Order: sequence, then structure tokens, then C-alpha cells
Amino acid sequence: MLSVENIDLYYGASQAVRSVSVMAQIGKVTCVMGRNGVGKTTLLRAIAGHHTPKAGKIVWDGKDITGLPAYKRAALGIAYVPQGREIFPLLSVAENLETGYAPLPRSERHVPEEIFTLFPVLKSMLRRRGGDLSGGQQQQLAIARALVTRPKLLILDEPTEGIQPSIIKDIENVIRMLASRGDMAIVLVEQYFEFARDLADSYIVLERGEVVLAGSGADMVEEDVRKYLVV
Repeated sequence: MLSVENIDLYYGASQAVRSVSVMAQIGKVTCVMGRNGVGKTTLLRAIAGHHTPKAGKIVWDGKDITGLPAYKRAALGIAYVPQGREIFPLLSVAENLETGYAPLPRSERHVPEEIFTLFPVLKSMLRRRGGDLSGGQQQQLAIARALVTRPKLLILDEPTEGIQPSIIKDIENVIRMLASRGDMAIVLVEQYFEFARDLADSYIVLERGEVVLAGSGADMVEEDVRKYLVV
């Protein structure tokens, strides 16, 4: 289980996140929602180890990881799919997937066949350069690369951004299936309300770096949440 406890995050003298707490359980999806610029990505980057809190702590699987660098968190089973995907455009699809080998022991450095069951389009594109894929295909590749690491915590930053509706539905189905396996916790940032509502077991909404709403997905009230999503 992931437990983020009252963390404060800064960019220089500017505080981006104020005393935010969130939990993510194995087999469940936790959604982080809010407008642009309210601290969502900063929070995910802190969980992944790319931004160090000034206060509070982050506990994963019973261990305080607040001070651990990103590569050590990856070795503990934490995988991060950043906003914008950040695939390697000049590498082939196969080579992009192989970059997920970094935190794995040598014996596990192969692409599980399940990857191509989840994202069948990638199997026919293994030799194609990542930069030649559509936005939706690149998003699938970015998630697949994260899954190559065999994560126990999967962090997704706006997986629907700039994606055509048919692939959004495919990604939703993949996230639901991964959660249902019961061996992975999933945290995702999302502004598309319907996508979050349909997936969330729990959620928090941020406004100006603070949690203004939180609860179970089943209790999410559309009117209450949407007022923090509309610009």
C-alpha cells in the first residue's frame, strides 16, 4: 500500500502542494483530479522520486521512501508514466520497451507476452520508431514500457491527454484489468471526469495545492467535482 502523509512540496520559494495526503491500495485505482496548475503532477513526481518533499512522508509497502531516489523506487516496484509520455522517438518500439529493463534483475529482462495481449497494436510495430506512432499508440507504448518493469505501483499522469476516444476506451479497459488482478496499486491524474468516475475506487481533488474533496469513487458527486475541473 502507498501512503502519502501530509507532504509539502515547493518550487523555489513557491509552495505547490500543501499538506496533501492520499492512499493507494493494491488492487485499487486512486484518481487525483483538479485543474491545470494545482499540484497534481508535482504530487505524482514526488511519489515517483523526482521531487523531494519539504515536510511529510511517503510510505510504500511499509517502508518510508521519502528520501529514496527514483531509481531505487523503481527497483521497489514503482513505475511512472509521465504526462506527455516521454517515449524515445528515435528508438524503435522494441527498444523503447527494453528501456524498462533497467530496474530488473538480469533473469527478468524480457518483455512479457502479456504486454502484447494488453496492447496488440505494439506487436506489429516493434521495428517502427516511437516517434512515428500516433499519440494514442505512443501512450500505449509508454504504459507498456512501465509494465515491463513488473510494477506493484503504477503511476499515470493524464493518460487520456490528446488521445482519440477509441484508444481512451482501450486504456480504460487495460487499467481496469490491471487493477482487477489484485497485485498492483494504480494512481492516476485525470481531468476527464467520466474516465475518472468509471475507474476510481477512491479519489482526491486538488485546488491551489490542497485537498478540497476526497472519498470513495462510489460516493463521487459529479456536480461537486466538476466545479474544480472547469476553468
